[in-house]
Amino acid sequence: MSWESFIARRIYLDKDKQHEVSPPAVRLAIAGVAMGLAVMILAVAIVVGFKREIREKVIGFGSHIRISAFTSNTSYETQPIQFSDSLYAVLEADTDIARVEPFATKPGIFKTDDQYMGIVYKGVTPLYDMAFYEKHLVDGSLPQLTDSAASTQVIISHSIASKLQLRVGDDILSYFVDGERVRARKFLITGIYKTDLADFDNLFVLGDARQVQQLNAWFANQYSGIELRLNDFNKLDEVTYRLYHDLIMTPDIYGTYYYTQSVRDLNPSFFGWLELLDMNVWVILILMAAVAGFTMISGLLIIILENASMIGTLKALGASNRSIRRTFLNVAVFLVGRGMLWGNLVGLSICLLQKYFHILKLNPEAYYIPYVPIELNVGYILLLNVATLVVSMLMLLGPSYIVALIRPAQSIKFE
Repeated sequence: MSWESFIARRIYLDKDKQHEVSPPAVRLAIAGVAMGLAVMILAVAIVVGFKREIREKVIGFGSHIRISAFTSNTSYETQPIQFSDSLYAVLEADTDIARVEPFATKPGIFKTDDQYMGIVYKGVTPLYDMAFYEKHLVDGSLPQLTDSAASTQVIISHSIASKLQLRVGDDILSYFVDGERVRARKFLITGIYKTDLADFDNLFVLGDARQVQQLNAWFANQYSGIELRLNDFNKLDEVTYRLYHDLIMTPDIYGTYYYTQSVRDLNPSFFGWLELLDMNVWVILILMAAVAGFTMISGLLIIILENASMIGTLKALGASNRSIRRTFLNVAVFLVGRGMLWGNLVGLSICLLQKYFHILKLNPEAYYIPYVPIELNVGYILLLNVATLVVSMLMLLGPSYIVALIRPAQSIKFE
């Protein structure tokens, strides 16, 4: 152990408390680092958790990538595309794609004796992965879809059920416009789901795709589109770009061209809003780093000034300014490390309490989530700790040069 580290350890572990100013200043510096790191851990965990929850809900309603007709408009009344065996084989062979699921949508109206409401009927096949809807099911069960005949079973959202006063087991009359005709269908409500994502909850009813095919007089291999679920969300743009160029110039047998869009393209408002949250996190991180750094600067300056006589003695014995600076920077490392220990303890404890007990609630109508979400990422936490240590030490380099202003003759003289 070098003499600089030895002296730094003695200063840090000094139990005599001979000074009146140093102990509270040191405690304030440690508290500043702890508070700054704890807030940074909370900010990152909340924003990452919030982005994950919202992203999963948006993807749950529409998957990662959607292939539809190039001429389709922005409504849910779409031109069909062919879902051929050859196209399925190509998509299934792509190692980046986890699931290939055709769907069909048609806007309509739900009507009861005294209420009516516009809805979008989303039809799926028996092979459709309903794990998302099962996770958010609050009553009843998922519709039973078979290969034999078109099912009349549907699940509706909690908001639709509340507005129309519907319950599981009720029949509901639905009306769909087909050119100049209005066609009616009766559906059986088997389940009610709730995601708190009002933009989607107020619209979507999930049922059998063959109902839409019959209403629109489509062939069995025609659908509104094809949803693709990826193995890795980080490859979203890459896979979308590749499929777009592979399919855009390949029409189906009915002459319709395929158009590929990512979930970001389909929901720009949601993802634009989520990207704005990153700016908020950066502001919090910078402010908390500044708080931790400036409290450490004040603490280090007080420690240096209260040990001026020791600095004078070391200089008289031949120690260089650089060695003395290193000594007090080592003291700062001990203090920052102690503050980081408390910061991690407090920050992670609050995160775990919120993650498992949902203590802090939110208004789901405003935030789409009923409680503050938490996502603990080990990589981000380690990065925050390293960044806190590095930034704190860089901010302390300047104040440490004050040791060069201390003159041995003056400092020892008044001891």
